[in-house]
Amino acid sequence: MSTKANATGNHAALMDSVYRGQRHFYDLTRKYYLFGRDTLIDGLDARPGMRVLEVACGTGRNLSKIGKKWPVVRLFGLDISEEMLKNARKAVGDGAKLGAGDACSFDSQQMFDEEGFERIVLSYSLSMIPDWETALDHAAAQLAPGGQLHVVDFGDLSGLPGPFERMLHAWLAKFHVRTRSALPSVAQQIADERGLCLTSTRGRFGYFQLHVLKAPTTSA
Repeated sequence: MSTKANATGNHAALMDSVYRGQRHFYDLTRKYYLFGRDTLIDGLDARPGMRVLEVACGTGRNLSKIGKKWPVVRLFGLDISEEMLKNARKAVGDGAKLGAGDACSFDSQQMFDEEGFERIVLSYSLSMIPDWETALDHAAAQLAPGGQLHVVDFGDLSGLPGPFERMLHAWLAKFHVRTRSALPSVAQQIADERGLCLTSTRGRFGYFQLHVLKAPTTSA
């Protein structure tokens, strides 16, 4: 087995171990501190027939809400954790195509028989992916002409009182979550390299960050 394949297998096993029990109450607890997710969904502006992919879709919570907010879109989701996909399948039923895959290397043609997506979502997932820069770039590479990549995740937390910031970082680390303070600069680099337009929003106190990378309507 290659080093890359071994790393993917190890991360998948880790995520399954983390969520095997948590998946049963994940959505009940995360709504109290995963802020910005619904702001992302409201901003998708997804029209009927558009292909909407969530990378690292977890329990399917976002896909379900996207389907209700933007009806008649075509929903797709992938996650590295088979445990989380059990919940996702219950959440979306036949309303989405789901598959198990690595955010850094999934093959959308092989998995979904699709070569591009009009909307792609990464919601509080980069903070749990070791090679998050590759995951972000790989997602950007899956955009159809005129497509948009919407990303929300923890910010730098710098606006929080010092003791609370340190406590939150320590608590998140227990769940293998690392805030990505370099995300704005990495998103800008990817946008520049791929000819995308980037807009960014910093949440209150730096608690969350929201980025949208837009592809041109036609390839250069």
